[in-house]
Amino acid sequence: MSVTTTPTITLSNGIRMPQLGLGTWPMNDAEAAIGVEAALRMGYRLIDTAENYENERGVGEGIRKSTISRN
Repeated sequence: MSVTTTPTITLSNGIRMPQLGLGTWPMNDAEAAIGVEAALRMGYRLIDTAENYENERGVGEGIRKSTISRN
C-alpha cells in the first residue's frame, strides 16, 4: 500500500504543519460534519475552523465519525 504525504511547512516554533487543509467556512453543522469526516478519511490533517463559523458541533461530529486518532 502506498502512502501519500501532504507537503508541510515548518513554523517558527519548529512544529510542522500541512500546507493543505479543509476550510469549514461557510459550512453549516450538517455540511461540516460530512466534509470533515470525508476530508479526514482522505488524509487531510489540517481543519481550519473558528468559533465565528458557528459550526463547531458539525466539525466535532465529523472528527468523531472519522474514527481517526487525535494523537
